[in-house]
Amino acid sequence: MRSRRAQAARQALATTLLPAVLFGCGFHLAGSEPLPPVLARPYLSEKDPYTDFARELEHRLTASGAVLEPIRAKSTATIEVTRDLVEQTTLSVSSRNIPTDYLLTYTVTFAVRGADAELLQPQTLKVSKDYSFVEQDLLAKQHEADILRAQMARDLVAIAMRRLTSLK
Repeated sequence: MRSRRAQAARQALATTLLPAVLFGCGFHLAGSEPLPPVLARPYLSEKDPYTDFARELEHRLTASGAVLEPIRAKSTATIEVTRDLVEQTTLSVSSRNIPTDYLLTYTVTFAVRGADAELLQPQTLKVSKDYSFVEQDLLAKQHEADILRAQMARDLVAIAMRRLTSLK
Protein backbone atom coordinates (compact mmCIF):
# COMPACT_ATOMS: atom_id res chain seq x y z
CA MET A 1 0.00 0.00 0.00
CA ARG A 2 2.75 2.41 0.96
CA SER A 3 4.80 1.62 -2.13
CA ARG A 4 1.87 2.48 -4.40
CA ARG A 5 1.33 5.79 -2.65
CA ALA A 6 5.03 6.54 -2.75
CA GLN A 7 5.21 5.63 -6.42
CA ALA A 8 2.17 7.82 -7.21
CA ALA A 9 3.72 10.70 -5.26
CA ARG A 10 7.01 10.33 -7.18
CA GLN A 11 5.17 10.30 -10.52
CA ALA A 12 3.17 13.39 -9.57
CA LEU A 13 6.34 15.14 -8.48
CA ALA A 14 8.14 14.17 -11.72
CA THR A 15 5.31 15.38 -13.96
CA THR A 16 5.21 18.66 -12.04
CA LEU A 17 8.94 19.32 -11.88
CA LEU A 18 10.04 18.07 -15.31
CA PRO A 19 8.30 20.83 -17.33
CA ALA A 20 9.52 23.47 -14.88
CA VAL A 21 13.12 22.25 -15.19
CA LEU A 22 12.99 21.97 -19.00
CA PHE A 23 11.43 25.37 -19.63
CA GLY A 24 13.48 26.99 -16.90
CA CYS A 25 16.68 26.01 -18.69
CA GLY A 26 15.51 27.54 -21.99
CA PHE A 27 14.34 24.31 -23.65
CA HIS A 28 11.88 24.75 -26.54
CA LEU A 29 10.23 22.16 -28.71
CA ALA A 30 11.60 22.10 -32.25
CA GLY A 31 9.88 24.77 -34.32
CA SER A 32 8.37 26.54 -31.32
CA GLU A 33 10.91 29.32 -30.84
CA PRO A 34 9.19 32.65 -30.35
CA LEU A 35 9.57 35.20 -33.13
CA PRO A 36 11.42 38.42 -32.32
CA PRO A 37 9.24 41.54 -31.85
CA VAL A 38 10.37 42.92 -35.22
CA LEU A 39 8.44 40.07 -36.88
CA ALA A 40 5.21 40.60 -34.94
CA ARG A 41 3.44 42.00 -38.03
CA PRO A 42 5.46 41.03 -41.11
CA TYR A 43 4.57 41.73 -44.71
CA LEU A 44 5.30 38.84 -47.07
CA SER A 45 6.54 39.85 -50.49
CA GLU A 46 6.31 36.83 -52.78
CA LYS A 47 6.13 36.43 -56.53
CA ASP A 48 3.73 33.49 -56.17
CA PRO A 49 1.85 33.11 -52.86
CA TYR A 50 0.56 29.66 -53.88
CA THR A 51 3.83 27.71 -53.94
CA ASP A 52 4.45 25.01 -51.34
CA PHE A 53 7.09 27.17 -49.63
CA ALA A 54 4.95 30.32 -49.55
CA ARG A 55 1.93 28.55 -48.07
CA GLU A 56 4.03 26.72 -45.48
CA LEU A 57 5.89 29.92 -44.51
CA GLU A 58 2.59 31.77 -43.98
CA HIS A 59 1.29 28.88 -41.88
CA ARG A 60 4.42 28.69 -39.70
CA LEU A 61 4.59 32.45 -39.19
CA THR A 62 0.98 32.64 -38.01
CA ALA A 63 1.46 29.52 -35.85
CA SER A 64 4.40 31.32 -34.21
CA GLY A 65 2.19 34.28 -33.31
CA ALA A 66 2.86 36.65 -36.21
CA VAL A 67 -0.04 38.58 -37.70
CA LEU A 68 0.56 38.88 -41.44
CA GLU A 69 0.15 42.47 -42.57
CA PRO A 70 -1.51 42.97 -45.97
CA ILE A 71 -0.05 46.49 -46.37
CA ARG A 72 3.73 46.88 -46.45
CA ALA A 73 3.66 50.37 -44.88
CA LYS A 74 1.89 49.08 -41.75
CA SER A 75 4.24 46.13 -41.21
CA THR A 76 7.06 45.83 -38.68
CA ALA A 77 9.29 44.11 -41.28
CA THR A 78 9.17 42.76 -44.83
CA ILE A 79 10.08 39.17 -45.63
CA GLU A 80 10.94 39.21 -49.30
CA VAL A 81 11.05 35.89 -51.14
CA THR A 82 12.88 36.58 -54.39
CA ARG A 83 13.34 33.00 -55.55
CA ASP A 84 11.07 30.00 -55.07
CA LEU A 85 12.01 27.38 -57.64
CA VAL A 86 11.60 23.62 -58.01
CA GLU A 87 13.76 21.94 -60.65
CA GLN A 88 13.61 18.36 -61.82
CA THR A 89 16.70 16.80 -63.37
CA THR A 90 16.97 13.37 -64.97
CA LEU A 91 19.58 11.27 -63.20
CA SER A 92 19.39 8.10 -65.26
CA VAL A 93 17.56 6.58 -68.23
CA SER A 94 16.70 3.03 -69.25
CA SER A 95 18.01 1.27 -72.33
CA ARG A 96 14.90 2.55 -74.15
CA ASN A 97 15.88 6.13 -73.22
CA ILE A 98 13.06 6.47 -70.66
CA PRO A 99 13.94 8.30 -67.44
CA THR A 100 14.20 5.98 -64.43
CA ASP A 101 15.53 8.35 -61.74
CA TYR A 102 14.97 12.06 -61.13
CA LEU A 103 16.49 14.63 -58.79
CA LEU A 104 14.17 17.29 -57.36
CA THR A 105 15.90 20.47 -56.19
CA TYR A 106 13.97 23.14 -54.29
CA THR A 107 15.72 26.51 -54.04
CA VAL A 108 14.51 29.53 -52.07
CA THR A 109 16.08 32.94 -51.58
CA PHE A 110 14.69 35.36 -49.01
CA ALA A 111 15.72 38.47 -47.09
CA VAL A 112 14.24 40.54 -44.28
CA ARG A 113 14.05 44.32 -44.25
CA GLY A 114 13.06 46.40 -41.27
CA ALA A 115 11.65 49.91 -41.39
CA ASP A 116 15.03 51.48 -42.08
CA ALA A 117 17.62 48.71 -42.46
CA GLU A 118 18.26 45.25 -43.81
CA LEU A 119 17.78 42.82 -40.91
CA LEU A 120 18.78 39.66 -42.75
CA GLN A 121 20.82 39.63 -45.93
CA PRO A 122 19.56 37.45 -48.79
CA GLN A 123 19.70 33.81 -47.77
CA THR A 124 19.66 31.05 -50.39
CA LEU A 125 18.45 27.69 -49.16
CA LYS A 126 18.49 24.53 -51.25
CA VAL A 127 17.42 20.94 -50.65
CA SER A 128 17.51 18.02 -53.07
CA LYS A 129 15.90 14.60 -53.11
CA ASP A 130 15.94 11.87 -55.70
CA TYR A 131 13.21 9.42 -56.61
CA SER A 132 12.79 6.57 -59.05
CA PHE A 133 10.35 6.63 -61.93
CA VAL A 134 8.43 3.66 -63.32
CA GLU A 135 6.47 4.37 -66.48
CA GLN A 136 3.67 1.95 -65.51
CA ASP A 137 3.12 3.78 -62.22
CA LEU A 138 2.83 7.26 -63.71
CA LEU A 139 0.10 8.58 -61.39
CA ALA A 140 1.70 7.13 -58.28
CA LYS A 141 5.09 8.57 -59.17
CA GLN A 142 3.59 12.02 -59.86
CA HIS A 143 1.95 11.84 -56.44
CA GLU A 144 5.30 10.83 -54.93
CA ALA A 145 6.94 13.88 -56.54
CA ASP A 146 4.20 16.11 -55.09
CA ILE A 147 4.75 14.64 -51.62
CA LEU A 148 8.52 15.10 -51.92
CA ARG A 149 8.08 18.71 -53.04
CA ALA A 150 5.79 19.48 -50.07
CA GLN A 151 8.24 17.84 -47.65
CA MET A 152 11.14 19.78 -49.13
CA ALA A 153 9.15 23.02 -48.68
CA ARG A 154 8.54 22.13 -45.01
CA ASP A 155 12.28 21.47 -44.57
CA LEU A 156 13.16 24.82 -46.14
CA VAL A 157 10.63 26.68 -44.01
CA ALA A 158 12.03 25.03 -40.87
CA ILE A 159 15.50 26.31 -41.78
CA ALA A 160 14.12 29.76 -42.64
CA MET A 161 12.19 29.95 -39.35
CA ARG A 162 15.35 29.15 -37.37
CA ARG A 163 17.07 32.05 -39.11
CA LEU A 164 14.09 34.35 -38.55
CA THR A 165 13.92 33.54 -34.84
CA SER A 166 17.59 34.50 -34.48
CA LEU A 167 16.86 38.11 -35.53
CA LYS A 168 17.06 40.77 -32.84
